[in-house]
Amino acid sequence: MIRQWTFCLAWALAALWPAIGSAVVQEHKLGNGLTVLIKPDHRAPVVVSQIWYKVGSSYEHRGITGVSHALEHMMFKGTAAHPTGEFERIISANGGEDNAFTGRDYTVYYQRLANDRLEISFSLEADRMRNLQLKQAEFAKELQVIMEERRMRTEDSPHALTFEQFAATAFQTSPYHHPIIGWKDDLENLKLADLQRWYSSWYAPDNATLVVAGDVEPQAVVALAQKYFGALPPADIPTLKPRVEAKQLGIRRIVVKTPAKLPYLLLGYQAPVVRTAREPWEPYALAVVEGVLDGGESARLARELVRDRRIAAGASASYSLNARAGDLFLLSATPAVGQSVDTLEAALREQVRRLREAPVEPAELSRVKAQVVASKVYQKDSLFYQAMELGLLAAVGLDWRLADRYEDNIRAVTAAQVQDVAKRYLIDDRLTVAVLEPQPLNDHEVHESVGPVGGPHR
Repeated sequence: MIRQWTFCLAWALAALWPAIGSAVVQEHKLGNGLTVLIKPDHRAPVVVSQIWYKVGSSYEHRGITGVSHALEHMMFKGTAAHPTGEFERIISANGGEDNAFTGRDYTVYYQRLANDRLEISFSLEADRMRNLQLKQAEFAKELQVIMEERRMRTEDSPHALTFEQFAATAFQTSPYHHPIIGWKDDLENLKLADLQRWYSSWYAPDNATLVVAGDVEPQAVVALAQKYFGALPPADIPTLKPRVEAKQLGIRRIVVKTPAKLPYLLLGYQAPVVRTAREPWEPYALAVVEGVLDGGESARLARELVRDRRIAAGASASYSLNARAGDLFLLSATPAVGQSVDTLEAALREQVRRLREAPVEPAELSRVKAQVVASKVYQKDSLFYQAMELGLLAAVGLDWRLADRYEDNIRAVTAAQVQDVAKRYLIDDRLTVAVLEPQPLNDHEVHESVGPVGGPHR
C-alpha cells in the first residue's frame, strides 16, 4: 500500500509541475557576447543571480591543475573599487548571501537577495569580471587555505581519495582525468602569473552566462545587465582541443590503501552524455537505469543487496547526463559486516548483467520513470536549482531548452532502450574498478564525507 501511494504521489507531483514552474525563460545576448537567461517566479519577493563562466578543471592541463578553483578563491580578494571583504560585506548588509563553486566544466558565482537588490549583485559581479586585483601576498595566503582544503576533503577522506585515484584510472586521455581541486604537486608550484593568464583568458562576458531566477520582470533585468555588464570588453576566448578519451581495451583495476574504518568499492562504466551520445535517447535511458538500481528504498540495490541478501551496508548508482565530455555510470558500495569486497563486486555486476539480459518489467519501469520525474519536480521547486539547471546546460554547450524537455524524454524511454544501453555501455570492456583497502587508523583523522569544491571564502 505504501509503495502504491508513493507511485501515485510521484505521478501527481509530475502533473503539478506546470503549475509550479512553467514560466517562460527569456534569453538575451548583449553586444559583448554575454548571454542573459531570465526565469520569472513570483511566489516570493526573492531573486537568485548566478554568473557561469565556461571554464573549470577540464580546461586545465598538467602543471596548472587546480588553477580554476584557486582563481575562484581569489575572486573574493577585491578590485580597486571594492577591496578585499567589501563584496561580502555589501551583500550581507543587504540581507543576502553569496558564494561560489568550481566544477569540471564551469566556475559559478551566485547571490540570493531580495528582488529589489538585484542591481547590487550586478554591479559587484560586473566589477570583478574584468577588474580583479591579483596580489602575491593574498595569493600566498589563499594557496595555504586551498592546500588545507585538499588535505581535509581528499587526502584525509578515504572515499574522496579513492575516487580521485579511480577517476585518474578511468579517464586516461579525457580532461576529467585530474581532480577539480588539483594535484598536490601542481598546487605547490602554482604561480600568481598562472592565475593572471587564466583570468585574462576566460573571465569575459563572451565566455559567461548570467542566469536570474525569481520575482523579477525580464525587461528590467535586461536593462540592469546592459547598464553594468554592457560596456565590458569581450576577450579572445581560446579554442580547446577535443581530448577525447581513448578506447578502453579491458577492465581497469586499482587498489587504494589508506587509513579507513571500512572497505569501499567503486565501479565505473564509460558512458555517453547528451553531448556525445550516438542516439539522443541514450542518456535518458541511462538515467532510468540509475533509477532502476537506486531510485529509492524499493529500487534493486537497496531492496536486494542491502535488505534481502545483506551483502552491502549501503549501495548506490549515479549518472549525470549533462557534461562537456563522456562520463561514467557509477556504482558504489560498502560491504556488510562479514561480507567481502569480492562478493559485493560480484553482486553489483550481477545486477548489471540482469539489466543486459532481461527487459525491465512494465510496472517497475513505470514506477521508476515516475520517481525520476518527481525527483526533478522537487528540485525545480527551488529557485537556486531552477537557475542552476539553465546555467549548467549553457556552460557545457547545450541548449538550455533541454531543461523543459527532460520529463518528456524520461517518459518516452522504453524497456527495450533500457536494455539496449545496458548491453552497449555497461560491459566489462568499459569498466573500471577501485577498491579501498583499509589500513590501520592509529591517530589518523578520517573525514568520511566531502562536499563540492568551493565554499565560504571569508
